[in-house]
Amino acid sequence: MFVALGAFLMTLIGGWTAGHVTDRRHLVLGLAGGLMLGVVGLDLLPEALEAAGDEVFGVPAALLLFVAGFLAAHLVERLLAARQAAHGAEENDGRTPQVGLTAAAAMVGHSAMDGVAIGAAFQVGEGMGLAVALAVIAHDFADGFNTYTLTSVYGNARRRAITMLVADAVAPVLGAASTLLVTIPEGPLGCYLGFFGGALLYLAAAEILPEAHHTHPARSTLLCTIAGAAFIWVVVGVAE
Repeated sequence: MFVALGAFLMTLIGGWTAGHVTDRRHLVLGLAGGLMLGVVGLDLLPEALEAAGDEVFGVPAALLLFVAGFLAAHLVERLLAARQAAHGAEENDGRTPQVGLTAAAAMVGHSAMDGVAIGAAFQVGEGMGLAVALAVIAHDFADGFNTYTLTSVYGNARRRAITMLVADAVAPVLGAASTLLVTIPEGPLGCYLGFFGGALLYLAAAEILPEAHHTHPARSTLLCTIAGAAFIWVVVGVAE
């Protein structure tokens, strides 16, 4: 549980960082896009493929759900935008706050699974538990950063962004505690990670990165994106 508290604090630090660099918003968004890309491609997807290795008509189930998650995020965003337009309520430059809240809620679910991963790893052995905890605590900074950014970039009030950030910080603690009572089967966990990874990649590629370069197409923004992805690579490498 003390390890899970470390994840709690690191998540809050990441969100605080995202909320206090408003004068460099394009750099924040560029970094968030890189972090999200790194989390999906270097962390979530490999874990999903390992956990849900069964194939469906020649394709790994995790990859099918990855594509499904991408399409589901696109569909949800389009439906919400269409409904808002139909009611003459286009606000926040066409952005729909519900999309940000939904994405942040998915981040909270992912953080809860991180906590479950910590608890399950310690059930295997202390060495395994510490290795997994190191990876989770390190990338929980990115989780907190992304949760705050995803909520606020879609036009939600700062109060909502902070609420989602706190929920994301508490989630790994609750997830770790749940392993004292329940063990989640590996297959369903892998499928969830695949689906969530697809949705997260859509938000990074279709929303966060275009927004980052919309008003400030600077080289520094691109470098922040590369740095974000590289950071996750380092975290994954250290954990291994």
